[in-house]
Amino acid sequence: MSITYMTQDGYNKLKEEIAHLESVERPKISQQIGEARDKGDLSENAEYDAAKEAQGMLEAKISQLKGVLATARLIDEKAIGIETVKIMNRVTMKNLKTEKLMTYTLVSETEADFKQGKIAVNTPIAQGLMGKKVGDVVDIKIPSGVLSVEIIEIAI
Repeated sequence: MSITYMTQDGYNKLKEEIAHLESVERPKISQQIGEARDKGDLSENAEYDAAKEAQGMLEAKISQLKGVLATARLIDEKAIGIETVKIMNRVTMKNLKTEKLMTYTLVSETEADFKQGKIAVNTPIAQGLMGKKVGDVVDIKIPSGVLSVEIIEIAI
């Protein structure tokens, strides 16, 4: 059983997603199964098979999300320092090859959203930054080669 670290916000969003799946999506699929069943012979009913498969996938997703929730440990955002890079820090770094600035917030896997600049702590970039300080130059192995960055700022 692995522990999943997350913020209160991430925990609340996960609970909302589970509630939505259970109260909206589950009844919708049950209705589809009932409608397909009413059409007669189940052995040759593709709609019924599709609805049952969708039900199985939905139940698996609900179970998986509940498992994450059960192992969740909330991170006290007020207790996070900025001396070194750690989960929940917003890190600004300069790509030494292109001179471009990049800013990412290191979050748990369940809260990662690249479009919002949130990367999971288990990604190569986040792993390369963990424990480093402002001014450190880091060479991070990424799928396309090596990314050399200088840490400019660590914030909360």
